[in-house]
Amino acid sequence: MLDQRWIFHDDVPTTAAGEGVTRRVLAYDSEVMCVENTFAADAVGPLHHHPHTQITYVVSGVFEFEIDGVVKTVRAGDSMLKSSNVPHGCVCREAGVLLDLFTPMREDFV
Repeated sequence: MLDQRWIFHDDVPTTAAGEGVTRRVLAYDSEVMCVENTFAADAVGPLHHHPHTQITYVVSGVFEFEIDGVVKTVRAGDSMLKSSNVPHGCVCREAGVLLDLFTPMREDFV
């Protein structure tokens, strides 16, 4: 969907992003990318890091996030900033959806 102006949810395929996790890469250009991640209860987003700055918004569900060694529980409406190369990961406590914004875009996702 590079540089595509209109992205309709039903037109975007899901891809597996781990056990119990699916990903939809939504709108993006070379500077920014929007990604929807759907988690089943107890699914894990393993601890990792990357050079991209990432903001995560909790659309629904309950997640236990670890960011740079600090663990907190987040719910719908909460958001988190993950600076470049800071280790982060999560465990989904109640099935839900996360919306991630990355800058620059994640070439490894397309």
